[in-house]
Amino acid sequence: MTGWRHDHLGTQIDRSKPVSFTFDGRALRGLEGDTLASALTAAGVRILGRSFKYHRPRGLWGLGADEPNALFDIKHNGKHMPNQRATTTLLQDGMVLSSVNAKPNAARDRFGLMDKLHRFLPAGFYYKTFMAFGWMRYEPMIRKMAGLGAIDKTYAPPADVVSKNLACDVLIVGAGPAGLAAARAATQAGRCVWLLDEGPALGGSLQRRGGQINDAPWQDFAAETHEAVLANGGKVFLNTTLWGVFDHGLYAAWLRGPDGKDEHLRIRAKDIVTATGAIERPLWFANNDLPGVMSVEAALALLTQYGVVAGRKIVLATANDASYGAAHTLAKAGADITILDQRTKAPQAGGIPQIKGAVLSAAKGTKTVTAAIVNGRQIACDTILCSGGYTPTVHLWCQSGGKLDWNAGLDALIPRSGTSAVKPAGAAAGQFGLQKALTSGHAVFANDPAPTTDAPEQTAQAPVRPDPNLPGRQWIDLQNDVTLKDVGLAAREGFTSVEHLKRYTTLGMANDQGRTSNFAGLAAMAAITGKSIPDTGTTTYRPPFEPVPLRVIAGRRRGALFNPLKRLPLEDFHCQNEARFREYGGWLRPSVYGSAPEIGTAQAEALIARTTAGVFDASPLGKLEVLGPAAAELLDFTGYMRMSTLKPGRARYGFMLQESGIIYDDGVVLRLAEDHFIVSASSSHVDGVRLRLEDARQDRIGHGRVVINDVTQGLVTLTVTGPRALDVLTHAGIECPTLPQMGVIDVTHQGQPLRIARVSFTGDRSFELSVPARHGAALANQLTQAVAAYEGQWIGLEAVMILRAEKGYILVGKDTDGNTMPHDLGWSGPMLKRQDEFLGKRALFSSEGQSDARRQFVGLQVPKGAPPLVVGSHLIPTTGERRSLGFVTSSHDSPTLGRPIALAMVERGHRLYGTHINAFNDGQVRPVTVAHACAFDPKGERLDG
Repeated sequence: MTGWRHDHLGTQIDRSKPVSFTFDGRALRGLEGDTLASALTAAGVRILGRSFKYHRPRGLWGLGADEPNALFDIKHNGKHMPNQRATTTLLQDGMVLSSVNAKPNAARDRFGLMDKLHRFLPAGFYYKTFMAFGWMRYEPMIRKMAGLGAIDKTYAPPADVVSKNLACDVLIVGAGPAGLAAARAATQAGRCVWLLDEGPALGGSLQRRGGQINDAPWQDFAAETHEAVLANGGKVFLNTTLWGVFDHGLYAAWLRGPDGKDEHLRIRAKDIVTATGAIERPLWFANNDLPGVMSVEAALALLTQYGVVAGRKIVLATANDASYGAAHTLAKAGADITILDQRTKAPQAGGIPQIKGAVLSAAKGTKTVTAAIVNGRQIACDTILCSGGYTPTVHLWCQSGGKLDWNAGLDALIPRSGTSAVKPAGAAAGQFGLQKALTSGHAVFANDPAPTTDAPEQTAQAPVRPDPNLPGRQWIDLQNDVTLKDVGLAAREGFTSVEHLKRYTTLGMANDQGRTSNFAGLAAMAAITGKSIPDTGTTTYRPPFEPVPLRVIAGRRRGALFNPLKRLPLEDFHCQNEARFREYGGWLRPSVYGSAPEIGTAQAEALIARTTAGVFDASPLGKLEVLGPAAAELLDFTGYMRMSTLKPGRARYGFMLQESGIIYDDGVVLRLAEDHFIVSASSSHVDGVRLRLEDARQDRIGHGRVVINDVTQGLVTLTVTGPRALDVLTHAGIECPTLPQMGVIDVTHQGQPLRIARVSFTGDRSFELSVPARHGAALANQLTQAVAAYEGQWIGLEAVMILRAEKGYILVGKDTDGNTMPHDLGWSGPMLKRQDEFLGKRALFSSEGQSDARRQFVGLQVPKGAPPLVVGSHLIPTTGERRSLGFVTSSHDSPTLGRPIALAMVERGHRLYGTHINAFNDGQVRPVTVAHACAFDPKGERLDG
């Protein structure tokens, strides 16, 4: 047994509360407050997982989010949590932990044989090996072996994570000494501070290294700062990771709440300080990946915070002064420790055995450390602690756009002043040591003397680099099995860019985001290519700073919230009038009115509208304002019909095409003035039409000449249709007797603006009345009284669908398919006459667009007495090979005509008028006759009443 629990140390644990758990089937015990890492180390468990490619045994290496090896699948209280990091996950009673990437478990992984084949599996081997015989031969096996962790397909995640949009004055990320000093200074300056830390308590590095601040224990300083922040209206967020910095000052944070009640915080702050500390680098020697090789900071945290001594016989290899304090703390706890300092001029060890000028060349052992090779001599040990220096944690700084400079004295890349609005402090700014951290944090908001400490600085560190001359494999990326030789191979094969190196070798792509590997890979590539580290560059830092569960960032977009229904301003009015609602094009709209069966009611409503008058709510129809001197130019380019020739006060029907020439939408365009148009898009395509107009504006027109404004939900549009439509308007006090078909006029009605457009979706005389939404209910009440005077009524969308089908009016997406072009509907004029360019024009004249076998829009008639056709029925020839000529798109029993009607897309349909074909559905074949799409009032006489 290597690790053990010290009797008196451990600030985070409660010794009176034991916790039971299992790991890979083995029953173990920990203490309340333990992380998974501390509990397993205290229990003497060394092998915690297996590496990704070679399945080599892996043990605990790092601190917090720096840990690349110890990932577990956890089941607890019916919850399944895959790939949880051992160093950041608190132990809970009854947890069942399983190692990942191992069969049957981490200690006895049958895939460990992969390591025997390492010579044949170097970096990039998959790009070469799997070219032979075709990728599909290898894919099933590779997919089975790929990935970390396991998904329980039967497990449903907890309830939606609460997402909050927040704003604050000062946001400080990191509650270590620099963050606390910054919070204290900002609060004293009258600023409202939000202090955020990913740990469960304040203090950061102070929790493991301790120290006096202002001649008192650091805990007093932390408590006073905490109280001052809250007293000034601020907040303190613990167990919270700020995982991403985005444009326009948006900061995304993940708050890990109790029992999975997490929160996602989207924060905007006037000032932000990153006091995120530094990352301890590893050392590079043969077999430096063995369980028992650990960072100095991780071992120190295990001891001081959890009372766990990482090993009994320890060698501590370092090249910096900061490791000496940790060595003394471990020695006092009872560990047998020897310091190996690579420097020949090193500080005195104060009674601890020490070797200066030490070259640690290899670790010995199979599944755990048994010895270290130092200066060619073997030293027995069970643990090797390593410290190759410190790298400022600059992820958030770089995500905000900040640049880096190389500081040779610190042997690190540090933030370049003035390149970001974010303010780094402490070790994140290259200010190592307790006093420098306090001074750096304090100086962000104050000029007076900073808090003081008598702790020794211990900031001297010598550069340490991987040595390619050492025998054996030196591991750079522990999780992804990238070695120093892999970096050399990448350089020989031309992948010398750090971005290419990363992708070719997978270096830095583990779940620790390259914290333990990026510097080594960068330094190695610089040495191989003969460049400096600044010239070699760094990879791009992108969110997330730390892996975030998908359920956190997914928010609440699922179920009804994934695509929420849009609701009419007059929904309450329709409810009062006994409307029954259905979803149409993303809107909740009345289908019919009353409690009678829907089909019969829809037919009755349609017949009333044809006989007298009907009123329906057309508010979802798009109302996109296009304004500016280039408005006509934009609409000419994006539309199939030219709109620049349209006169003010008139409307025109048109199509919008995709670049492929396929119809995307149809609708009416109103021209109110020379530079003012309204595009009335289909209700389900409003957003898409707006985006297409905006794309064309940006690409073709530019800024300042066109503005697009969606006012759809700001207006209520009510349509009055039928032979008595004009009488209904007159009865309601709305006068427009001279308005021609496709005319538009703005008037005032009862002191309020009213737009009248004489356009029809039913084939009868119709008037679209649009008013500001706040006046919609008043207009609806007036029309209710007026239409009742002529024995008309409100009609639902089902009746409207019958009326438009009788006239052969299409619904894009229902009566068209993904291949329909305008000439398939009989609209070939613009294609043949327009000389200017418009979106989709070239595709119309392609071989596919001019094919003789295109499906065309027609009507269908069934024999007298036959029932309506089934929508979706295939249309097939009456003789010869049975094949699909097309399909039925709409079908209704017309109450006006007293017979069924249908619309269809049929191959060469316009040549088949009057001919017979068959409709096939569910094994039944029925004869039909191809007819013109318009079955009612083909001459359009009823449009003028």
